Amino acid sequence: MANILINDGLHPSGIKMLEDAGHTIQTDKIAQEDLLAQLPNFDGICVRSATKVRTDLIDACANLKFIGRGGVGLDNIDVDHARSKGIAVLNTPAASSRSVAELAFGHMLSLSRFIYQSNRQMPSEGKANFGLLKKSYSKGVELEGKTLGIIGLGRIGQEAAKIGLGLGMNVVGVDPYVKNKVTVSCKLGSTAVDVDVESISMNDMLAQSDFITMHIPFTGAAVLGASEFAKMKKGVFLVDAARGGTIDEDALLEALENGTVAAAGLDVFINEPSPRQDILSHSRISLTPHIGASTLEAQEKIGTELASKIIDVLKQ
Repeated sequence: MANILINDGLHPSGIKMLEDAGHTIQTDKIAQEDLLAQLPNFDGICVRSATKVRTDLIDACANLKFIGRGGVGLDNIDVDHARSKGIAVLNTPAASSRSVAELAFGHMLSLSRFIYQSNRQMPSEGKANFGLLKKSYSKGVELEGKTLGIIGLGRIGQEAAKIGLGLGMNVVGVDPYVKNKVTVSCKLGSTAVDVDVESISMNDMLAQSDFITMHIPFTGAAVLGASEFAKMKKGVFLVDAARGGTIDEDALLEALENGTVAAAGLDVFINEPSPRQDILSHSRISLTPHIGASTLEAQEKIGTELASKIIDVLKQ
């Protein structure tokens, strides 16, 4: 049986599955700087986004059989190097899709009705300037009938498409790995309806969309930079609940200042966990601290999905 380090936490349901399968679990976190000395004592490690599993750590751990990532992104793990050493790299791409998509729409609804700004101003100004605030925030917009552009039509992007379609939005996507369209199954009560979502060019999506939401991994360069912002419809609402760096933050601030972007919702940032102050204090940015997958439902699904994959790998 395996000795497993759960270094960034895992839902109790996943831990119980691993223990019931006979494995020994340690949940006391080992600091990043101490892993090089201590990880060789374990057969596997489970991380979230905090712990980094890089080449030097992988090379030091001859007994390592797997690296498990509770979540989707694998940018904190040197995946190819690990696999070249025969180490399985596991993640949970399906578990948190709905939670991330719902958070993106939380931002969209907050942006379109000035909820994020109202929450900042009501405590200090609500009593003295109630009427003025009401007038200032009386020009919100509905999502119904608007065009939603989704960058990335994977699992999370498809969940976003379902929600957008349910709200009566026109939904298009951009994804180089999707040929022509994807078909999503939308529930209307107990009835499922299949709806096609077109994958179109980036330029066409930017020109058409009233709302844009990002659901892609970070691949080393921004997907939305100054040239992309210049092609957007004026007054677009933009949400990023994907990864810091997928949007050029300097270009975003410029687009907010010149009116191209009416407002933005950010759950991810380039310099996490220390985002830049001009982003945090901007009056037209709705903020959350990277909580896309942080729902009770998603955490349980992540725990059980990852545990199931680990058990399967260790049986081989």
